[in-house]
Amino acid sequence: MWQSPWHGLKHWSRVMVNGLSLAPETGADVDIIPYFALLHDCCRHDEYEDPLHGPRAASYAKKHRHLIQLDDYQFYLLIRACAGHTHALPGCRASFNDTIATCWDADRLDIGRVGLIVDERYLFTRAAKNRVFDLI
Repeated sequence: MWQSPWHGLKHWSRVMVNGLSLAPETGADVDIIPYFALLHDCCRHDEYEDPLHGPRAASYAKKHRHLIQLDDYQFYLLIRACAGHTHALPGCRASFNDTIATCWDADRLDIGRVGLIVDERYLFTRAAKNRVFDLI
């Protein structure tokens, strides 16, 4: 998928930039964001409906734990962020963690790449919601 025009390297780069730019306002762990950006879509089967790609990305990260330089708690947050990034909605328990919420918003702020408009109802952080008007 890294060559995908919608879910590949360019998207992963934008997710990283989004996440790192949100982090000073959200308090997210900036060590986790780059890993999330690179891993969250790495196990997609295709460009369309693939509801299990997040959990597969989490499994991939677990399989390659030795390559990921995070402590155990940071790694736990990374796994939660990858596994839940597609279907999580504001108000879910994981969304109350600043790092997970920032990762999810970093991804959702790049939804315009597939022709959709960012809808603040699906964002988790005030910092991301404040950026919606910059994207329109």
